[in-house]
Amino acid sequence: MGFFETFVARRYLRGVRGAKGFISMSTLISTAGVTVGVMALVVVIGVMTGFDQDLKKKILSVNAHIIVTQTGTSPEDYRQLTARIKKIPGVVDGFPFISTQVMYSAPGNISGGAVRGLDLETIRRGGPKGLELIKGRFADLAETGVAEPPRIAIGNEMSRNLNLNLGDYLNIISPLGTLTPMGRMPRMKVFRVSAVFHSGMYEIDNTLVYTSIPALQEFMGLGDRVTGFEVEVGDIYHADRIAAAIQEKLGPEFTAKDWMQMNRTLFSALKLEKIAMFVILTLIVLVAAFGIASTLFMMVMRKTRDIAILKSMGATRQSILQIFILEGLAIGVIGTGIGVGLGLGLCALLKRYEFIQLPRDVYYISTLPVKVESLDLALIVAAAMAISFVATLYPSWQAARLDPVEAIRYE
Repeated sequence: MGFFETFVARRYLRGVRGAKGFISMSTLISTAGVTVGVMALVVVIGVMTGFDQDLKKKILSVNAHIIVTQTGTSPEDYRQLTARIKKIPGVVDGFPFISTQVMYSAPGNISGGAVRGLDLETIRRGGPKGLELIKGRFADLAETGVAEPPRIAIGNEMSRNLNLNLGDYLNIISPLGTLTPMGRMPRMKVFRVSAVFHSGMYEIDNTLVYTSIPALQEFMGLGDRVTGFEVEVGDIYHADRIAAAIQEKLGPEFTAKDWMQMNRTLFSALKLEKIAMFVILTLIVLVAAFGIASTLFMMVMRKTRDIAILKSMGATRQSILQIFILEGLAIGVIGTGIGVGLGLGLCALLKRYEFIQLPRDVYYISTLPVKVESLDLALIVAAAMAISFVATLYPSWQAARLDPVEAIRYE
């Protein structure tokens, strides 16, 4: 496209005589439509991406990258198995754990949840890495005396709902219980609260309790056995390959599941929702494209005499086609640029001030997270420009095929 086409397209874009230096109203409305559509796309896709990444971060803060269990029974000689797992390439760390469903009983309150036993090494270094300690010391869970109740760490939501503070006692009841002549009797033991943590996920903070493996082994009557092993890897997106390597190394009696496999349904739903929102909001840009097409049709009708004169002076059909395509693309570029700027600005405000709060008992998180990725931004810009370009084709073709003789016959 040469100087002539660019010059004429710019003159047409500025509007009719008497409005020199100003964008015409129809062009302004078309540009505003593209702007609103692109801005909505940037904000919504940024929120969806932020929610997805924040949820992954919170899930991995309290759950292992890979869980290894033995099919049909609890693994014995777990110290030797832990050492074997740590030698597998890609594994950063590995440690045994015990997990079981229980009931909690406090004065005037009762609820259900899960208790997880951690090895003493993990407890002494402050517990799981993703937890924020609010009160007490996590290391105290490894220092239970012989005559004292075992110590536990509870979430801040459980602390509030069951009215528990440091030093208070909590009854934990296991429905698995002990088999007696009268049937299976549930086990119950008193534990003492020594730490209160915060994970950022309501479900975890309200239902999960941590204690030491020896304390939970004694409570459950497991002897020297554990439920399985938690494995930490260097690259979380290669966890599936490392899980396959672990299962091959340990043998068919073991099962290794990575975090993507364990949360496949949740993350698949989030991905599908993100794609659906992208398609739905792209329709806003598509509606704005009709505005671009309408503006160009009106421009062609208003500039019929000018087009005829340009053609009679030697302008080719290709030049006329390029003039109106340039005008439509200019509307798309300006609208897309302003929309991206406003969208990024609104995302920055949402991220900094967090003025949209979410109910913690409904969602996994309490504030609206925002994360704009370069690839998503590029797809949004490409989609907006492609729709704007397609909207210019038919009006531009109509202008290019205009017969100059017919156009100026009645002038």
